[in-house]
Amino acid sequence: MSCKECYSDNPYATPMLRPRECLEKHTQYICGTCGRCICIERDEKRGLRRWNFPFKSLKIEKLYVRTAEYTAQRKCFIYEIISKSGRKSYKIFSAPSELEEYLKKNKNKMCSGNKPIWSSDEYIDYPNTQFKKLKENELEVYLKHVLDNK
Repeated sequence: MSCKECYSDNPYATPMLRPRECLEKHTQYICGTCGRCICIERDEKRGLRRWNFPFKSLKIEKLYVRTAEYTAQRKCFIYEIISKSGRKSYKIFSAPSELEEYLKKNKNKMCSGNKPIWSSDEYIDYPNTQFKKLKENELEVYLKHVLDNK
C-alpha cells in the first residue's frame, strides 16, 4: 500500500543513481508519515528543483511529486511528454497553464490530450514533515535501508 503523504510503496525508495551524494549534500523533504527522504534542493547549474526535471518513467516521477506539491502548496499533476522522435518522458506541473507554457517553449514536444496521467486527490499539509540535511548517523542508517530494499 502506498504512503498517503509521499505516494511511495517503499519508505526507502530513491530514484537517484548516487543516493549517498544527494543525501549527504542536499536538503531532504522527510515524509512525516513513512520517513522517506526526497531531495527538495535546487540544482546549482540549472536553478531547478529535482522535481522540475523530466524523468524516464512514471514510477520515478511519482517519487518526486510530493516535493512539487509542497513547493507549490497545491496538488500537482504528472504528464506524459512525447518528443517529435517519439521518446516519452514524464514531467510534473502544478497547473495546466504550466504545461501549456512548457509546450509553447518546447515546440518539439507534445502531450497527448493535454491530460495528466496521475495526480493526488488533494493537497494536504502534513504536520510531521521535516526539512533538513541528514546527520552522518542518520545518513548511514537510511542508506543501509536503501541498499537492503533494492
